[in-house]
Amino acid sequence: MYARDDAIPTDDGTERETAMTRTVIAQGTFDILHPGHVHYLEEAAAMGDELYVIVARKANVDHKEKPICPATQRRDVVDALEAVDEAILGHEEDIFVPIEELDPDVIALGHDQHHDDEAIRSELERRGIDCEVCRASAGEPTDDDQLLSTRLIIDRILDRRG
Repeated sequence: MYARDDAIPTDDGTERETAMTRTVIAQGTFDILHPGHVHYLEEAAAMGDELYVIVARKANVDHKEKPICPATQRRDVVDALEAVDEAILGHEEDIFVPIEELDPDVIALGHDQHHDDEAIRSELERRGIDCEVCRASAGEPTDDDQLLSTRLIIDRILDRRG
């Protein structure tokens, strides 16, 4: 596939420009995948043409408990979702490195992610990355038993089996 700024060579030696592809990045820990994650990633995918998901490394998860599952397992499960074009592991020292490499048009944040939208916009501007920062909406449970949070799933496991 051609990158969004590439041109396709033609038979007569000239080049024609490709249609612009709108690239979206979503990111998260995705420790225990649940319907809330699926909703977030499907909504992020609808914001563009290609969805790349950055799966956080354990070292970068400092706003909540460390993940239970290894990073490669979390990446592989996210990568298997239909809405996701490619899931990659985050950079261990600088979370903006994959964003610089992918040069997205949109960064889609989850409705409840801890990130400060304005701080992200400032850092993107400082690094010369021109993209939108959008928040996905919250998913709604389809019934009273559906859990849309890793924390709620873990709490239920501990309650029932702990």
